[in-house]
Amino acid sequence: MKLIAQSENIENIVEKDSIYVDKTEYIYNLTKDFDRVFFSRPRRFGKSLTLNTIGTLFEKGVDPYFKGTWIYDKWDQDKYPVLHLNFLRFRTTNVEDFKEIFSSKIAEFADSLKLKKKIKSKEPDLAISELFTALDEKRIVILIDEYDCQLTANINNPELYEKFRTCIREFYAALKGAKQIRFLAVTGVTRLKDVSIFSVGSDIMDLSYENDYSSMIGFTRDEIKKFYDDYLKLGISIEKGKSADSVTTEEIEEFVERIADNYDGFSFDEFHKNKVFSTYSVNVFLQSLYRKKCVEFGDYWYDVGGLPSILMNYMESHNLNIENLLKSEIEIPYNDFKNPTSLIDINENVLMCQTGYLTLKSEIVPGYAVTLGTANREVKSALFMLLGLKIFDTTTPAFSLKNRYVIETGSVDEIISLFNEVLAALSYDKYPVDNESVLRSLLQVYLIGKNHDVRIEQNNSKGRSDILVNFPKRRVVLELKYTDKVNEEKIKLDEAEQQIIEKGYGLENLGERELIQIACVFNGDKNKRQITMYKKVE
Repeated sequence: MKLIAQSENIENIVEKDSIYVDKTEYIYNLTKDFDRVFFSRPRRFGKSLTLNTIGTLFEKGVDPYFKGTWIYDKWDQDKYPVLHLNFLRFRTTNVEDFKEIFSSKIAEFADSLKLKKKIKSKEPDLAISELFTALDEKRIVILIDEYDCQLTANINNPELYEKFRTCIREFYAALKGAKQIRFLAVTGVTRLKDVSIFSVGSDIMDLSYENDYSSMIGFTRDEIKKFYDDYLKLGISIEKGKSADSVTTEEIEEFVERIADNYDGFSFDEFHKNKVFSTYSVNVFLQSLYRKKCVEFGDYWYDVGGLPSILMNYMESHNLNIENLLKSEIEIPYNDFKNPTSLIDINENVLMCQTGYLTLKSEIVPGYAVTLGTANREVKSALFMLLGLKIFDTTTPAFSLKNRYVIETGSVDEIISLFNEVLAALSYDKYPVDNESVLRSLLQVYLIGKNHDVRIEQNNSKGRSDILVNFPKRRVVLELKYTDKVNEEKIKLDEAEQQIIEKGYGLENLGERELIQIACVFNGDKNKRQITMYKKVE
């Protein structure tokens, strides 16, 4: 069984005989159809490997690294020197240091080509212009990874942000029309008009949501079944106690469907037809399956790739709309989505989409709103874990490991005690609980962030429950009421109890689960701020 690749370098993958999910047909078409391209994707999706693959093809050709791939007998490009710039390796807090390092990389590249003219300028736009002059009629390939690193790092520092923006803008202006560029590819997390990729660098084609290339980065369902067949069969054999050779096609389809529930659903397609899995999450899930010999759908997005500094920086100066994010679908204006101008004032839902916390749920049609939503269970859990960091003091007992199974196995008293600990951990100055809707939303943030199977306002034929939490052997239903007056508490409790009884909350598709229905009243008076009355409905 081939090992799963852990490198962003095609040469290392081939040398170790690791699995390479063949994306070379996309790359072949990309380099044939375009001279200069840009595409944005969230972190940990495979942008760097894509650029490395492009660079290896142009610099070294197909031998020996592409034997057995789609492109092996089709690539006919000449070889070109490749200038590969990764902005993650450049300074983010000092513009002059950034310029010096940036320019020195250009100078080092020129020296490696043994050009007669030396690159002397410490300004990146002038340094690249000097390189073009020194190259004369020679041509090169330029690959730029994480172009927006310096901008995202300074989302809360407008002055420094503007200095970096100006520098980067001038650099792209120097690239425009340069005949020495055989091919240019730029990647990053964000799409921003103000950087000049989409203005003074207007000869760069933005393919971020192009249908033809929407599956170039990320895994498709068919790719997982083709390249990870041995791992899928191993997982099924472990779960069902049977040999891998006896695994059926139907069992593979069902297993892939479960993987999809957790890691699929990202759409970068203008027509909303193609969807992809998170490459990092799938790889780590299958690696874990292989090592531990057990099937465990972990939340890998948040732990490694899912807590981008850009969002943490943004949340320092912005309050996210929690109730909006709880919706399964969020509509935003077309222009906000298509033409974000600056990270300083970007639509928060566009930023959530660019960082992978939301994804396309509709076509992109000029003049019409664009619909966004969470891609899968893993990302939804990560989103609400992120929100929890903003909303709650996570050092309090409510977030301790001892409370992990309280809702799944604890008594009603223990469950309500936990919820009161959670509510006590709120930042009330930023998120005051002054109505039932806010109360429900904040508890949902906690529950979803803890990776519970939470059904928000679960429908049945008679109405919708406030919160429903499913476990393999238990279902917990809460009907919440709000008041800020002690003399209303008993009335509200009776209302909640009657609503549960009349509507039959939680009875739909219950199966063999134990059903716990809880009516409860939260008193929002500043001297209370807790669930003061509750009752298990028998």
